[in-house]
Amino acid sequence: MNKRRLRLTYILIDVLAAALAWICIYIFRKIVGEGADAAAIRTAMAQDYKFALGLIACPIYWVVLHALSDYYSKIYKKSRLDELITTISITFIGTLIFFFAFILDDIIHTPHDYIKYFFCLFISQFLLTYIPRLCITTNINRKIHNGIITFPAIITGSDDIALQTFERVMKQKPRSGSNIIGYVKIDEESEDKLAGKIPCLGTLASLSEIITANPIDEIIIALHNGQRKHISHIITVAHTQHQITMTLLPGTQDLLMGSVRTAHVLSEPFMTISPKYLTVWQSVIKRGFDIVMSLIAMILLLPLYIVLAIAVKCSSPGPIFYKQERIGLHGKPFNIIKFRSMYVDAEKSGPMLSSKEDNRITKIGRFMRQYRLDETPQFFNVLRNDMSLVGPRPERQYYIEKITERAPYYTLLLDIKPGITSWGEVKYGYAENVDEMIERLRWDLLYIENMSLQMDVKILIYTVLIILKKEGK
Repeated sequence: MNKRRLRLTYILIDVLAAALAWICIYIFRKIVGEGADAAAIRTAMAQDYKFALGLIACPIYWVVLHALSDYYSKIYKKSRLDELITTISITFIGTLIFFFAFILDDIIHTPHDYIKYFFCLFISQFLLTYIPRLCITTNINRKIHNGIITFPAIITGSDDIALQTFERVMKQKPRSGSNIIGYVKIDEESEDKLAGKIPCLGTLASLSEIITANPIDEIIIALHNGQRKHISHIITVAHTQHQITMTLLPGTQDLLMGSVRTAHVLSEPFMTISPKYLTVWQSVIKRGFDIVMSLIAMILLLPLYIVLAIAVKCSSPGPIFYKQERIGLHGKPFNIIKFRSMYVDAEKSGPMLSSKEDNRITKIGRFMRQYRLDETPQFFNVLRNDMSLVGPRPERQYYIEKITERAPYYTLLLDIKPGITSWGEVKYGYAENVDEMIERLRWDLLYIENMSLQMDVKILIYTVLIILKKEGK
């Protein structure tokens, strides 16, 4: 069963479960609330437009809710325990919303009724949703463990570590589903211990072409410590360019440091190398938070905007606002908006980063930069959906090319929306050269691995504190 058909199966099961749950609560209401008999219930179902409306609206409501929880994004290799917890959580939240929005005023008369109807809806919705899911997931996992369903994978490396990794993957019981179709050598001179066991597909230099030519779902990294420098290139090609999952067997240090997390008890404890992004519903909340806070900030800062606009206009000839092309989400360019803090034609000789003693900065510009007031028009960029309140600072294409020459994994930052402030800004501050950009990069990568709404709030709070204390770089 391919991904599309399996995803459609899960959706159809959820649609059917939602319709049946609605029928259950409707019948329960008629019997308990009105004392209706079977004939009266059948008549009501045939004549009540609310019942027919519910049969259409409820499935749509629950499928959208499950989609927002990212349930349909990961189709294979589902953890049944995680699925249980997710289904309980979403069903409980969805029941609360549905109950208060559509049912409470219509049928609730006493607290006892409240409990009865709520748990009838919750239990029926949960059981009708989870039991079919459990059956499907169990069947799919069984086929994966028995090697019936497999996922094409390649190994990067060809020495003893690669051979050991290959043998451990092939000997796994139960199977992880990885079907190793070949390996990729570091270069032509690399030691080759996998020769004759599986095909050699080429070298790391042609990794992108190899992925394009083969239906690959997973890359297993098998490199010893001296070769780990190649991981950044693998990540850049595999994840950023082709969105492929990467795994590697952890070393003893990883196990001792507690950096290995796995939900599979019987399988090899492979570490997954993949940035931790927000779920759909978290992204929706983050976007809503961005819009609300940006609107509030722009309204509160309106008097300051007027004062700064006059000050900028009087400080030197030129426009009030400065627009500059930056690279945003998925490499899409956009114009970032700032209050102009430099003299006109400050970069007539080419791209140049500013510094503390930069004589291109005007007097009012120096004041604005001290309190980062020149950045405040970017709330408009947030409203336009070019940026978020929190995210890696966007750079120009010129400097991205300079950074990626030395740190190819910078392209991981392009998978998320850039921000007005960032963990890198809080911990490191402004970068005056490419070296400092690369130094700040590690904090932005750390943000990707720890993205959460709570983290965003913390970064915003620390940003305000740093500005008020005149700290930071």
